[in-house]
Amino acid sequence: MADIENPVEVLTPDAALELMGTQQLGRLVVRLTNDFDLYPVNFVVSEGKIYLRSAEGSKLFTVALNEQVLFEADEHENDQAWSVIVKGHARILDRNEDIQKADTLPLKPWIPTLKYNYVEITPDTVSGRRFQLGAEPERY
Repeated sequence: MADIENPVEVLTPDAALELMGTQQLGRLVVRLTNDFDLYPVNFVVSEGKIYLRSAEGSKLFTVALNEQVLFEADEHENDQAWSVIVKGHARILDRNEDIQKADTLPLKPWIPTLKYNYVEITPDTVSGRRFQLGAEPERY
């Protein structure tokens, strides 16, 4: 646990994914050639993977063209914070069996739009840190 004397704690991948699973809002980073896009999305973590839903559009189009993604979630409260970054590959679920399984997840759109497509992110690497927040120490 991070504390004043050691304000940064490096988390294990399992602990980091577990923390990520406590949140509902994350950020998906996708890349198409030399351009990056960042999308705030609601999500759920299940069985070590990240799931989100998407309508047709640039986010889904980019994932279809380049499966390598970054995903980030964080939280801060009072004097503590944490951040988790996942590097992985995404796939649009297209098999009925996978879609039916994803339909059982507690993942509903936050805005009143139809989102027929599920995206599953399988982590390649997971890094996370927990921080003890506070004033900067005396420099001199």
